[in-house]
Amino acid sequence: MKYIFFLAVAVTFLASCTTTIKTATSYDVNDNISSFNDATLEISNRRASLNDWKPEGRIKRGGKANIMKAAVSELLRQSNDADVLVAPQFDLKIRHGLFSHGVKRVSVTGYPARYTKFQQVSQK
Repeated sequence: MKYIFFLAVAVTFLASCTTTIKTATSYDVNDNISSFNDATLEISNRRASLNDWKPEGRIKRGGKANIMKAAVSELLRQSNDADVLVAPQFDLKIRHGLFSHGVKRVSVTGYPARYTKFQQVSQK
């Protein structure tokens, strides 16, 4: 009887764990774009944040990197259609269960920026 009780407590403990991961790193852009334009990047003085955003199932299936990119896109959409998020910081709340795990909520903060004053540069 004692073993059944301890087994039930252990299973309950393992099935209900939640972990929070915080990052303060940026991610690399692996695109190689060539352009003969010059633009100014205007960075906002105010930090924008998206708190406790719940990603949809189709976004979750893409992995953590896809979830982080979708959270940044949502924050930029809410920040008056900014182009880029400078110095993003992520807070992922991950649920660890006995047989599965997944991201429950995402918070992201950073400085929204937009490109302005496009000028064409001559080719050399």
